[in-house]
Amino acid sequence: MDIRQVAALARLELTDEEAERYQGQVEQILHYVEQLNRIDVDGIEPTAHAAALFDVLREDVAISGGLTREEALSNAPAVAQDQFRLPKVIE
Repeated sequence: MDIRQVAALARLELTDEEAERYQGQVEQILHYVEQLNRIDVDGIEPTAHAAALFDVLREDVAISGGLTREEALSNAPAVAQDQFRLPKVIE
């Protein structure tokens, strides 16, 4: 892979020193990818994470005896027309 061609596509200007350093780094990366491609992964199920993730969620059900509108609004710092009044965020 020619690092100068990649840099031109990305519209990057590289010094000769940078081009030489990046060329070596890209070659090392590609060599490592080749090693990974040689690994036999037949029978291994694809995963998005190394460890299983579990969300602990409760049922989304209405709770009887919840707050009334008046109770909820009683803790608000500002109320207008039976709604929470919030500060303007766009001028």
